[in-house]
Amino acid sequence: MNFSDKCKQHIDSCRFCWMCHHICPIGNATGQERNTARARALGISLVNRDAVDLSEIIDNIYECCTCGACVHDCTTGWDPVMFTKETRLLAALEGKLPEYINVLVDNCLDKGNAYGITETCENLSTAIKAHSGKTDTLLYLGVDAKYKVCKQALKAIKVLEKAGVEFTVLADEKPSGAQLDFLIGAADETKQQMSALAAQLNDFKNVVIYDPTDAKVIKRTYKEYGIEVNAKTVTYTAFLAELVENGKLSGKTDKTVVFQDPYQLSRDLEETKEPRTVISAFATLHEMLLNKAETVWAGNLLMAEYMPDVMKKVAKRRLYNVQSIGEKAIVTACVSEYASLKAVDQNEIEILSIEDLILGE
Repeated sequence: MNFSDKCKQHIDSCRFCWMCHHICPIGNATGQERNTARARALGISLVNRDAVDLSEIIDNIYECCTCGACVHDCTTGWDPVMFTKETRLLAALEGKLPEYINVLVDNCLDKGNAYGITETCENLSTAIKAHSGKTDTLLYLGVDAKYKVCKQALKAIKVLEKAGVEFTVLADEKPSGAQLDFLIGAADETKQQMSALAAQLNDFKNVVIYDPTDAKVIKRTYKEYGIEVNAKTVTYTAFLAELVENGKLSGKTDKTVVFQDPYQLSRDLEETKEPRTVISAFATLHEMLLNKAETVWAGNLLMAEYMPDVMKKVAKRRLYNVQSIGEKAIVTACVSEYASLKAVDQNEIEILSIEDLILGE
């Protein structure tokens, strides 16, 4: 495979290092050495040296969640996420993707989302129609919320209604390209999807991005790929924090909760204060032992399409982290992590979204 020189350097530097061995959420959930950054680098280096065929390790390439915990923890600056994504891109270009990944990619290209879903739930459709009029502010929901967790998307709309915000929601909103970026990296198809959304967003002055997964790519990856968004973009949590500070949202309860920092906010966008401002206005906030930039990923919907059992193990471990410090409730700010935690069969920990907390639901 034609790896870049930078990629080769990072692979060779990571393949014998154990420094981030303890922090991979997938590796900790499975207990398998193959799921560490070191093992993945070793496998890719063997492919680079023509010692093994890519087909022998390609499944392992898609067992990485790209959460960046290893990158954050590396004191020497190496980037396992970078070489994992480059391997996925080269596999796509060379027609060597696993069939289960091809299905997801085809769905993204044909249907706009990896799940192949074309209709959202009726109540959400009605709410979107109620906000179809053009305003200065767009609420961008994203594919996970629209197609997989539409009840939470509806609650996101209700929160802004409660605050008296005038906003638009598009029935035909374009995908952000986040799913394609995860599956095949910086391919032309990924950039085309991103450019299409950028053009749609540029019809508005302000864009509130509900899902941190979308926020990361729109606010950071687009710039890396040379895609320009002229609208002012803000995460949903930052937008809510401003509403709280302006007295538009309030309602302290007697709940005590911990917060599950989405890595896209805390590590990639360095946003940790804003969600805590919101949560503290409605509950007493305690902290997880691993929080903010040190957060542990709790699973997602996309990887649950091809490794559902592992996603449940990842989410179960995060709930155990909550239980181990004697807490009873966890608040999320990522719809995909919310769905992952909810998928665990347990009764000990209450799982809330920020919207649940604000609406008292």
